[in-house]
Amino acid sequence: MSQGNLYILSAPSGAGKSSLIAALLEKQTQNKIMVSVSHTTRQPRPGEENGVHYHFVEVEEFETLIEQGIFLEYAKVFGGNYYGTSLPAIEKNLAAGNDVFLDIDWQGAQQIRQKVPSVKSIFILPPSLAELEKRLIGRGQDSAEVIAERMSKAMNEISHYNEYDYVIVNDDFEQALTDLQGILRAEKLTLSYQESQNQALIQELLAK
Repeated sequence: MSQGNLYILSAPSGAGKSSLIAALLEKQTQNKIMVSVSHTTRQPRPGEENGVHYHFVEVEEFETLIEQGIFLEYAKVFGGNYYGTSLPAIEKNLAAGNDVFLDIDWQGAQQIRQKVPSVKSIFILPPSLAELEKRLIGRGQDSAEVIAERMSKAMNEISHYNEYDYVIVNDDFEQALTDLQGILRAEKLTLSYQESQNQALIQELLAK
């Protein structure tokens, strides 16, 4: 069985990252794809399920897991809550041949690149700041103050786009989804992947 690929997917809030991941999981048929379920110490929001959206744990348990070296990356974010990515869960799924997506910000991405140099990273850009703000307002979930805070944070996040292997501008959703699928397909055509998948064929072709 071939090893799966590990991907980082980052974007400012409102760029469409979650929608692209959901559509990718629904449409992708050639490869086994999953999104890593992070640990967090924040309280579940309405409709969220433990083990599906996040692994919800207490602060004491999270800090114990930090001491045990369980996390590939973790951070304490605004509001004082921890978020982290479990290394054993990632390794298990990659070994099973699954492509695993990490939905994390640029700070977590920097941590992971240091530990897993082979990781492929993708950044989703909005077509403009005006469109990004329009999308945030259109959600109808946040106050004007929160939206202003998200816009300020977005500009900082966007400044790290050049740390990523791939960049997709999410202007037309279907095109952005096609681009994302294209990246996954291209990674399956790399020399190292094809050599691992077709070792017997290559040896036969070179036998004479």
